[in-house]
Amino acid sequence: MSKIHDSSYKFLFSNPELVRDLIMGFIEDDWLHGLDYSTLEKVPGSYISDDFQQREDDIVWRVKVGGDWLYLYLLIEFQSSVDKYMALRMMVYVGLLYQDLIKRGDVLADGRLPPILPIVLYNGSQRWTAATDVADLIPLVPGLVEQYNLDLAIY
Repeated sequence: MSKIHDSSYKFLFSNPELVRDLIMGFIEDDWLHGLDYSTLEKVPGSYISDDFQQREDDIVWRVKVGGDWLYLYLLIEFQSSVDKYMALRMMVYVGLLYQDLIKRGDVLADGRLPPILPIVLYNGSQRWTAATDVADLIPLVPGLVEQYNLDLAIY
């Protein structure tokens, strides 16, 4: 049944107007609301990791920011059940997307990586209770190790 829902969501969010409406209607952020969504472009969401594992994201989009060729990648993952480690899964997906962008040469002119907004579209019946930041899955420790803790939040 989840495959049917995934296919339906993939079909719906393959429409740039629905992606724009998702952001405008559910994410409160003036900067995001000011982007030119007529530049939305779907990008490949299938990657081969360095250990040759296949990974497919549900949907990946990019949009021009301020008329420059600075891209904001919207990584949309569809989820019908609470996954305690969803923030970690999204961190892995973001890493694979960055690796793919580097391989394709889709980095910024100065060599930096484009920003990514990881979105989990949850449609389950239970309230979402899982961590939305990888940092919340790792206990704090004092000293030097603290500065190397991971931090990636999902929306």
